[in-house]
Amino acid sequence: MAASFVAPGPTGVAIRDSLKCLTGQDQRVLRLVSGWLGSLASRDLKARCAAGLDHDSDQWARRKRSLTGQSSSRWAGSITKATHDQWALARRGQLAYIQHLQAGIDMIARRLAPPVGAKGSKDLPGGYRSRPEWFAKSRRLHLLQDRLQRERADSEAGRVRVVRGGRKLLRNRHDLQATRLTEAEWRERWEGERWFLQADGESGKRYGNETIRVSPDGEVSIRLPAPLAGLANAPHGRYVLACRVGFRHRGQQWADRVQANRAVAYRIHFDVKRDRWYLTASWQIPLVRTVPLEALRSGGLIGVDTKADHLAAWRLDTHGNPVGEPRRFDYHLTGSAPHRDAQVRHALIRLLHWAKRHRLAIAIEDLDFTTGKTREKHGRRKRFRRLISGMPVSRLRSRLMSMAAELGIGVVAVDPAYTSRWGAQHWQRPLTTKTRKITRHDAAAVAIGRRALGRPIRRRTQPPPPHRSDVVGHRTVQAASGIPGREETRPRIPGPRTRSVCAGRGAKAGDQCAHKRSGHTAEHKSWHQDSLPLSP
Repeated sequence: MAASFVAPGPTGVAIRDSLKCLTGQDQRVLRLVSGWLGSLASRDLKARCAAGLDHDSDQWARRKRSLTGQSSSRWAGSITKATHDQWALARRGQLAYIQHLQAGIDMIARRLAPPVGAKGSKDLPGGYRSRPEWFAKSRRLHLLQDRLQRERADSEAGRVRVVRGGRKLLRNRHDLQATRLTEAEWRERWEGERWFLQADGESGKRYGNETIRVSPDGEVSIRLPAPLAGLANAPHGRYVLACRVGFRHRGQQWADRVQANRAVAYRIHFDVKRDRWYLTASWQIPLVRTVPLEALRSGGLIGVDTKADHLAAWRLDTHGNPVGEPRRFDYHLTGSAPHRDAQVRHALIRLLHWAKRHRLAIAIEDLDFTTGKTREKHGRRKRFRRLISGMPVSRLRSRLMSMAAELGIGVVAVDPAYTSRWGAQHWQRPLTTKTRKITRHDAAAVAIGRRALGRPIRRRTQPPPPHRSDVVGHRTVQAASGIPGREETRPRIPGPRTRSVCAGRGAKAGDQCAHKRSGHTAEHKSWHQDSLPLSP
């Protein structure tokens, strides 16, 4: 089992607001500028991918100089940096795909080795069920090996395959009927995704950004590229938009940075579906020093079990005992991506408000399904594969980290191994009453919380008795000894084991000679009843 740890907080902040009341001239200028810079970004990405692993700082400087004459030095720096980040992201995705292929090949090879129909053990998987399935998997093994060989060759040569605008949107062009889009609508969406209008911040410059400048009162101005300088309506080749922006979320933090001339990066993008322009501001924040794990454990915490459609939570005290009733925070991952994201945020904010009300930390599993969703690992269990594929693990984790840091709530990550199984085994039945139905997920939340507190999940630990008698007494791991009202080591109380007669009241209480034990002084002898007295 991996040790529990306090999850670090976020290192950056991003806020967004819509650009409302834009004039026709404003929209025309934004389209021209973003389209021109998008074409430069496409050419720069092509040059970066062609360089491959031979790219160095001199080539980076040459690319930037070639872009400076067609835009400006700051625009060129933003384009080259975005290109480098996109190429690095493609390399990481390529490495993850290679690991995914290797895991699938290893799994198929292990299951092809035993005979058909052989049963598996705890450490070794069994063989395939039938001969046709074995033959189909052997063919798939050769297919995966060919893909792996091709991907490794590309990785060694430094070749990546990147599509500006998204590969999914590119493939939709070949089947517009399935996507319910016309060619004009697809073209508009394709061009909108390939536009580029973002600039990195600069500390010490006016309002923290010289290229896209936003004043504290919400005025937005853009430094136009050299070929489009004739569209400027302000001095020094700038264009001022007619609208004003005001950030509702973290607006005061943004205003403090802008007034102090600290770096703020901006991105202006167009949402084709909503037909609306948006401005996104982002900046880096220093990594906050996390609270020690022992401090978070001191007052208890809340164990949370993540499922595909809800969060099961239960409050635990410092000894690992469930307190109160379990809570359930539902979310429905249906509809568009913004709607799904809103559902996750709504469930998390209810959980965090509950934790803040009780001043407790949150314990959650450190889940990672990157290698657990393959068909080679789970085979015919399509329903289970769809279940774990639908769980918003990464989105929920990133949202929880940022929202918890904003409210000052600590988050403890624990190893997810066997939490559901052991929780149901040791806690589901004891916590179930006539008026309360405990689910497997509620019991898993208790198991997660106990693991975060550093306590075993098992409800009781059996003592190692030296013999059949109760010499060592009863032990429990629910609470330390000496805590009033808690379970502790049972004291030695003389008297009948059935407790039908109070201790010390029975005729044979404490008299061990009266018990029938082999070798004792009170050995069983013949006896007879005395005659009754004839007189008083």
